[in-house]
Amino acid sequence: MKTKDELIDDLLTLAFAEDVGDGDHTTLSTIPADARGKSRLLIKEEGILSGVEVARKVLAKVDPELKMEVFIQDGAAVKPGDVAFTVEGSVRSLLVAERTMLNIMQRMSGVATMTRKYQDRLEGTGARVLDTRKTTPGMRMLEKEAVACGGGTNHRIGLFDMILIKDNHIDFAGGIEKAIEAARKYCRETGRENLKIEVEVRSLDDIRRVLALGGVDRIMFDNFTPELTREAVKLVDHKMETESSGGITFDTIRAYGEAGVDFISVGALTHSVKGLDMSFKAM
Repeated sequence: MKTKDELIDDLLTLAFAEDVGDGDHTTLSTIPADARGKSRLLIKEEGILSGVEVARKVLAKVDPELKMEVFIQDGAAVKPGDVAFTVEGSVRSLLVAERTMLNIMQRMSGVATMTRKYQDRLEGTGARVLDTRKTTPGMRMLEKEAVACGGGTNHRIGLFDMILIKDNHIDFAGGIEKAIEAARKYCRETGRENLKIEVEVRSLDDIRRVLALGGVDRIMFDNFTPELTREAVKLVDHKMETESSGGITFDTIRAYGEAGVDFISVGALTHSVKGLDMSFKAM
């Protein structure tokens, strides 16, 4: 299995392959090979900054000789006029790196900004906002990192680092008990006892069945109302972690937090995000 750094490097290789192709012919034709210059990353909108360290990887991949000076770190609140960092070196390299770096940073900062907005909405409830697997293909590691920058909590990265028994698994397995028992057996037989098991429930009766069987780390309340969620939380009574999921919006998330759940998953953190406006301009 590839590491996070390897996956990011693969993403950058693909990004430059589709953007640069056999060369940036505009830059090659207009900028002398020995031209040197300096550019700054200028913030043009309020939000949460994310992607500075990824930008460093982008620059290094284009030209290891580029010199980056950072003034604002990932996770910081930014406003129009802020300069996050400057980069000095070959003008050709600065121009080649510009768009890929901005695409990534704008996306990540948009995710971080959205996450901070949702987590702030939960202030005082004790609930944590979670991301989902509803991410841009190839950018999951970066978008998950951006969620953390925004103060959110990462759910599982993929299908490999947690067992999440959802409605389709339950129906295909022949019931909630059979699905849980099969998952526990699989973990024992494959030496994966460290994998946490979460199960999705659709009713209070499902919760009672899970509690009676045990062996689960977290229960996900799927498409419960805030009122039903409050009942569900009381029923679980801290015997395992609780999570709310399904159509939860910025307007409704506070009610779920006040119902007492530990976590609230929100797909909008990554699938419905506007990039944070910024530019990379010559100084």
